[in-house]
Amino acid sequence: MSTDQTHYELRCRECGRRFGNQPRSICEECFSPLEVAYDYDWIRYLLGEGTIDPVRTMRERITQRAPSMWRYSDLLPLPEGFEPRLPVGFTPLFRAPQLAAKLAGNGEARTAAQNLYIKNDAVCLPTLSFKDRVVAVALAQARAFGFDTVACSSTGNLANAVAAHAARLGLKAWIFIPADLEPAKILGTQVFGANVVRISGSYDQVNRLCSQIADERNWGFVNVNLRPYYSEGSKTVGFEIAEQLGWRLPDNVVVPMAGGSLIIKIKKAFDELSKLGLVEEKPVRFFGGQATGCSPISTAVKTGNTEIEPQKPATIARSLAIGNPADGHYAIKTIKGTGGWSEDVSDPEVIDSIRLLAETEGIFTETAGGVTVGCAAKLYRQDRILAEETTVLCITGNGLKTTDVLAGIYEAERPIAPKLTEFEKYLEETLAASKPRQPEVAREAAAGIAV
Repeated sequence: MSTDQTHYELRCRECGRRFGNQPRSICEECFSPLEVAYDYDWIRYLLGEGTIDPVRTMRERITQRAPSMWRYSDLLPLPEGFEPRLPVGFTPLFRAPQLAAKLAGNGEARTAAQNLYIKNDAVCLPTLSFKDRVVAVALAQARAFGFDTVACSSTGNLANAVAAHAARLGLKAWIFIPADLEPAKILGTQVFGANVVRISGSYDQVNRLCSQIADERNWGFVNVNLRPYYSEGSKTVGFEIAEQLGWRLPDNVVVPMAGGSLIIKIKKAFDELSKLGLVEEKPVRFFGGQATGCSPISTAVKTGNTEIEPQKPATIARSLAIGNPADGHYAIKTIKGTGGWSEDVSDPEVIDSIRLLAETEGIFTETAGGVTVGCAAKLYRQDRILAEETTVLCITGNGLKTTDVLAGIYEAERPIAPKLTEFEKYLEETLAASKPRQPEVAREAAAGIAV
């Protein structure tokens, strides 16, 4: 099976062998991963090459399109005649001044407040995570390749996205997940009518099983035989960041890492925009975040290794719990090659960071976002990120998906009678309980006791 396209094709990342367009992800010569390569001259012509002001023309043609990820369709591997069904993507990018004050410290709070941004995919349609972007591209190709059944191995967000998009397109869906996945993510998959298969094992074991099934059945596995197309959807995060910053690149990007694909593809997006002249080329440093309980990429970066040593996941950040990340090697290259770094945070730090983001900027993120914020805090403290640098934190999923991690954090408030006197009493008690306690010496001095 193949599509008749000329402006993109699959190529091996290592040996460069060309494979046209077909549902496969591994080079049969060197067994390296395949990636989508583009004819950029064709894209320049399509977007406005040859006009009096080609850069202005290209930007205008993009910005005049509907506000969704599909405005960048010329830089995505979409089949001929593709018509999008959902306005996926184009999520908000905005300053985070109160969070900046906490991360950068009081001395640099004002400067950091002008330069710290949140890219919030917690509101991405239709299932509230960046995985909607990658699935939208993968399933466009699945239909072109003639699949009537799509599938995936997932740590949660991908499961939700595949199930929802498959329902929208009238495709059958089989979703394979670790048995200990968050209940909200399991429910968020079942509601779309997908077949959910829970596996007693880690994500890496689930993924291995899916690779075997993909060899046996004519199904479109979005992160197996459709993986090269699927991963290209992540580029739209980078395209949007650049456009929303006024067609300029940031100094730093902090990205949570599971399989490692997202950080690679944002870098690819920036490179493509520079190649086309849509942004001024400049160095951007990439910082990867992981949970300490599953940090194979972070560990490799910190120890100076170029290859991944697999780990057994043990973290509440289940969406990042991939012990043997498929793109780990390339994520390491992206981080080191741009002068970035990788950090990791403990489970308690993840929870504290979820609460910090919510209390400062009104954004409720899932555990992966807690990892992003927690790692960013460490990077500021280490002076790897400076207050005067434009920095973007990628929030990739909604907190409603992982409410279980906050169980027991907040006590249920006691109810009061619907009377003003009851409220006044409750208010007085509440304010008294929240009033900072005076130091012992101060209380004694106030009472006239010699100290």
